[in-house]
Amino acid sequence: MRQLLSITSLALLLTAAQASALPVNAVSTATTEAAASANAGLIGSAPADKAQIVFFRPSKFAGGAVGFKVREGETELGKLRSGKYFVALVQPGTHQYAVHSEKKDILNIEVEAGETYYVQGGITMGILAGRPNLSPSDQATFEGMAAKLERAE
Repeated sequence: MRQLLSITSLALLLTAAQASALPVNAVSTATTEAAASANAGLIGSAPADKAQIVFFRPSKFAGGAVGFKVREGETELGKLRSGKYFVALVQPGTHQYAVHSEKKDILNIEVEAGETYYVQGGITMGILAGRPNLSPSDQATFEGMAAKLERAE
């Protein structure tokens, strides 16, 4: 009986795909392209004369109540809380970003004009407080969790 239902479901799916004149793999390609387009709209392209860095932090229960400030030198770029992201526009060149609580974590990154870079923040548990950290990431990782992230204010 289950095999009959599976075959019937498959036949209906193929009929629907044929009726829409799209190959079955074109439907998944269109869905993937739509998702990529939506995320591109979320961040947008970097200006031609600057780089943009997307700092993001996955939504997690452990350390979720702890937020931390991302700084370059004495300048605060933004605050990362669980499930948040922000975008920083920076000059091309080498940059050093720091986060700290009981320990300091520093990320050095070299950026080029017109490019977008991704940095993932996280919290590991320390003795007295959560220890924030920054690590290089990529667009695919950000896009994989973008639906669960909100822009930080």
